[in-house]
Amino acid sequence: MLAITPIYAALIALLFVALSANVISQRRSGRISVGDGGSKDMIKAMRTHSNCAEYAPFALLLIAMVELQGAGALLLNLLGLSLLGGRVLHAYGFGRTPQVIILRQIGMLLTFAAILVAALANLVLAL
Repeated sequence: MLAITPIYAALIALLFVALSANVISQRRSGRISVGDGGSKDMIKAMRTHSNCAEYAPFALLLIAMVELQGAGALLLNLLGLSLLGGRVLHAYGFGRTPQVIILRQIGMLLTFAAILVAALANLVLAL
């Protein structure tokens, strides 16, 4: 039974909905029905949203597998917090104009750390 991963999945889902709302807001303000309409703000909103959609599901899947293999709460919370913090920092740093590059970089570092540690934990626990 998963007890910890669903908490982080739910929090990241809330972030994803907020990023989706930002895309919708950009579409409405720019009167853009399909694509980016040549708007740099629309492109930024779309890529911020897409980046979350590209990384979060895979990382959450890895974390869930670590939990299903019986990893401790400390490891699971570190993985979840790393992923959540990374996604929030990346979205904030990337989504600002001008970008806050250091937050974007730290966000990706935390995200990659969560994926890498979860992948290694899965290998260790599976052996």
